[in-house]
Amino acid sequence: MPSRVIINADDFGLNREENAVIVRAFRRGLISSATLMANMPAFTQACALIHAEGLHGRVGLHVNLTYGRPLGSAITAQRCFCNASGEFELRLPRHRLWLSRAVCAAIDDELQAQWQRCLDHGVRPSHLDSHQHVHNIWPVGERLARFAAAQGVPLRLARNLGGNLGPAKRLFKALLNRRLRRLAGRCAEHVCTPADLRDQPLPAQGTLEVISHPCNLGEDFGDACLDSDESLTALLERRLGGIPRVAYGAVPGHPAAIPCAP
Repeated sequence: MPSRVIINADDFGLNREENAVIVRAFRRGLISSATLMANMPAFTQACALIHAEGLHGRVGLHVNLTYGRPLGSAITAQRCFCNASGEFELRLPRHRLWLSRAVCAAIDDELQAQWQRCLDHGVRPSHLDSHQHVHNIWPVGERLARFAAAQGVPLRLARNLGGNLGPAKRLFKALLNRRLRRLAGRCAEHVCTPADLRDQPLPAQGTLEVISHPCNLGEDFGDACLDSDESLTALLERRLGGIPRVAYGAVPGHPAAIPCAP
């Protein structure tokens, strides 16, 4: 059994409805962590809720390089990330292993802009992950990992539990995660969705992150990756009952981390 579990709700700040569900899930003790979208319409309201609900240290940055408009200007010129209107429209193959120096610099600029907007609203992110798992693209993941190390915060690894991970994908994720862990230094060892949690064996030890997208299910909670009538609350209790739910601040560091390199 894992020694601790992080139940992280993605997409805080996406809209007011998402904010309301996430805050209710925090209040009920369903989730222990969330990640904030700095370029979305309900970001300012989400920050106000973080202050009002005392959620500092439990909310990270959900780096968004795929949806809406960027906060920085450099990435708008990169057609693999943005269209001619300056909106995110990812055209980067998931198997891409290399990016030019200019594209890497534009990613770094956007990371800094999204991080800084959180700071400007009085929120220092507790960790990093990414919208639509864009940091599972190897060179993008490297930029996020180096940025996480520079800021001294953990990074989410690529999902590594699940029945739909064939041998080739499992090998790729293992290699990517080894690289991310070495660069970032602080990561939960295991990452899964609620559907993986329902269908797969639990890891024997370490920290497990469950990536959640909670939704209202009457007075209960469902999840975007579960059946429409399936209770996220019941699933978490059945599979993880008795295991401490923690935020990313509980994830220990790794002595081999590379804090920052070009």
